[in-house]
Amino acid sequence: MSAPSAEPAPATDVEVVLRKAGRTKIRYPARLLSDDGTRVTVRAPWAGAGVRDFGFVRFEPGDVFVEHFWRDRWYAVKEVYAADGTLKGWYCDVTRPAVRDGAVLTVEDLDLDLWCSADGTTVLRLDEDEFAASPLPTTDPSAAAAAMAALDDLEQLAEEGDNFPRTHPS
Repeated sequence: MSAPSAEPAPATDVEVVLRKAGRTKIRYPARLLSDDGTRVTVRAPWAGAGVRDFGFVRFEPGDVFVEHFWRDRWYAVKEVYAADGTLKGWYCDVTRPAVRDGAVLTVEDLDLDLWCSADGTTVLRLDEDEFAASPLPTTDPSAAAAAMAALDDLEQLAEEGDNFPRTHPS
């Protein structure tokens, strides 16, 4: 007799719900690749409208994101692939730990982000000004501390080299 799994047999499709400051920021469909009870991995096409140019990377129609969410970590790591399958890099969101309820995966964005280029030469901490201006450091200091620690952890992983997940996008 096998041990019960953390989740029942996974559905192949999930809806990712990204919340920010108590409101839904974006919802998008994704293909569930795996859920081991701690880490949930999904694959989704770029869900934005048109092109979003950050200066250091462009997200555009045809891009594919392989996204890793943890139930026990304060971040998500998103592998970003161009339409031709070339890895652009990793966009990392600092979030509260992910919650999966059936076919819905919910994550709360805490403003802080990190970008690491595919070749590892560019590592950028992002949105620290937004985070500082948010009410979180005052209303939930322990969550704010966890968020800053998560950003530090992500930066260390990026600077140590090939430490981010890498999954072929197909």
